[in-house]
Amino acid sequence: MRLGVLDIGSNTVHMLVVDAHPGAPPLPAFSHKVELRLAAQLEEGDRLSGEVAERLEAVVAEALRIAEDKGVEDFMAFATSAVRDAVNGEDVLDRVTDRTGAHIRVLSGESEARLTFLAARRWFGWSSGRLLVLDIGGGSLEIAAGPDEEPEVAMSLPLGAGRLTRDWFTADPPPEEEVRALRRHVRAEIARQASRFLRRGTADHAVGTSKTFRQLARIAGGAPSSEGSYVKRFLKDTDVSVWAERLAAMDRAERARLPGVSEGRAGQLVAGAIVADAMMDLMGATQLEICPWALREGVILKRLDTLGAQS
Repeated sequence: MRLGVLDIGSNTVHMLVVDAHPGAPPLPAFSHKVELRLAAQLEEGDRLSGEVAERLEAVVAEALRIAEDKGVEDFMAFATSAVRDAVNGEDVLDRVTDRTGAHIRVLSGESEARLTFLAARRWFGWSSGRLLVLDIGGGSLEIAAGPDEEPEVAMSLPLGAGRLTRDWFTADPPPEEEVRALRRHVRAEIARQASRFLRRGTADHAVGTSKTFRQLARIAGGAPSSEGSYVKRFLKDTDVSVWAERLAAMDRAERARLPGVSEGRAGQLVAGAIVADAMMDLMGATQLEICPWALREGVILKRLDTLGAQS
């Protein structure tokens, strides 16, 4: 079966077409990305503007055309924190649905964490033991842990790299006092929740998903994406600490020249590194392994499980 998944994220809208059936890994057939940067364009009062809504409508319409052209049999669309947090997010999606016919599901933060955990579990398998899965998005941070396919604990915190950059930094590079203030804020927020994970036992395998972790791993010497998904990539806590400090002293253009860092993500990488550093420290993770599967794959796998149960 050919499935199409449209992921309306805080930074990027990503259309992914995969060939898949129950019991087999989904194989990517086509990928299309558009940087809408929804989280960065929220107006005062956390509203999505009419212009942003029109652009989103055009992107969704384009995704539906791609799905038809690529022979997609089952199309799924979901939105994450930028739309979830916008006071008019549901109204915007209703308008998009009325004009395009696409039904778009708004995922809760906990659902994001659970689906990302499922993807990591399937990628690494049962031999990885108790998993701790961390995902830094544009609008939120997802954390999940447990020994099974369903995590024992899953949560979402408003600590996305894009959100924090918008709310805490006034210049590029950010002033030292703003960096210190953000660091204190992030560590306090994570520390309040850390015991919920740590009291259930130490993770056998700590995993990082998302663009932020992939970029940090690449900067720290990891293999480039061109070498494929099956190359193991790791990120050490000592490297994250060093780079969190270095990145804060660079401007956006300097960060964009680092290996693996895109121009569109360079602006929020400082905040992302601060969150990654805090997470690894407070969760006791000395090393993360980067997982190439994340939320989109989790959505696909859950859909395949449903299809398998119906057959």
